[in-house]
Amino acid sequence: MNLPSFALLGAAPAFERPIPVGQLYFPAWDRYEAAFRGIFERQYYTNQGPLAIELESRLQAFLGVRHVICVSNATIGLMMVAEAMQLRGKVILPAFTFAASAQSLSWTGLEPVFCDVDKHTGQIALDQLAGLIDDDTSAIMGVNLWGGACDPLALEALAREHNVQLYFDSAHAFGCEVQGRKIGNFGQAEVLSFHATKVLSAGEGGCICTSDDQLAARLRNIRSSYGAGHAVPVVKTSNGRMSEAQAAIALMSLEDFPANQANNQQQYEAYASGLRNVPGVSLTVPAGVSFSNYQYLVCNIDPAAFGLPRDMVMDLLKAENVLARRYFYPGIHRCTPYVDDFPQYQDVLPQTDALCTSVMQLPIGALLTLDDIARICQILAHAQQHADAIAQAMQV
Repeated sequence: MNLPSFALLGAAPAFERPIPVGQLYFPAWDRYEAAFRGIFERQYYTNQGPLAIELESRLQAFLGVRHVICVSNATIGLMMVAEAMQLRGKVILPAFTFAASAQSLSWTGLEPVFCDVDKHTGQIALDQLAGLIDDDTSAIMGVNLWGGACDPLALEALAREHNVQLYFDSAHAFGCEVQGRKIGNFGQAEVLSFHATKVLSAGEGGCICTSDDQLAARLRNIRSSYGAGHAVPVVKTSNGRMSEAQAAIALMSLEDFPANQANNQQQYEAYASGLRNVPGVSLTVPAGVSFSNYQYLVCNIDPAAFGLPRDMVMDLLKAENVLARRYFYPGIHRCTPYVDDFPQYQDVLPQTDALCTSVMQLPIGALLTLDDIARICQILAHAQQHADAIAQAMQV
């Protein structure tokens, strides 16, 4: 690829259609049709219908957890967990995560305390947590990123030592395992996401996992499930119910999970091979797990070694119809309203700030072939080789 062939400089894009980063695994039309005909024939569309009940049962068996409470989306799930755990005061979480992690605390009247992360894995910095715990701290929210895990066993030990509660935003981690134990079985509760961008998809949706019977009862009552379990006192309720349409898609996706995970892993390994010798590009290995869903392909761009900054690389890929994205940007401590409400975090999270300028997510999932990956790797390799000329041309 010579310099003039880059689309950003006027050539035709390498791909005819945009390639997104989401998983976007969906069943074949005939399976959709059969599942939705059943819903229309029963005329039962929401509120713990037969498919939602079946999904919860099958997820409990798959994950090996006592209770699965399916919800309309993972953000609602995080809010419900904070309320059901009766948290008060402060909750510690990483600043390097999706905004909903912190927003769920704001919605429930809690104060987020932002912790830095490990510069290699992006997971919460365990060595900094103890120093953030004070008398007003009620819980730690661990966040399991990118098909990896934030050492939940160490977090459980730390929470016990300091007598605080522990739960997890595990939106990225369906099917992952830590020492053979599936995500969903750590802390008091874990919240998983079934968004279309995730390896287990309901189009939109999620679930809460817990083995605490009383917590599960409160969660079902907060969800407003109308008869799904015995009534217990709760202060608030929500409409967090999963629809039958969501449950139908999730059940098919659960059947397909082994094949989809295997496809992700094969694609991850293709990227690893194709980018191994490209200076300035380092793939993030899913950390802390014995089994990963590989639903994210995350890499770091070192501008000194690659020759271009991360954002310029993303612009170049976008012109080729490769929709790479920053993941995450900016850190939550620099987002509204937290940047104004908690200015004390602006200069104390150096690894979070550094990752926000270097991390890039590349496509992986249903809409990608191995040939596509080889082409993306070639674009990046040639961009690195022509970095100086590209930088000069883009500054004109």
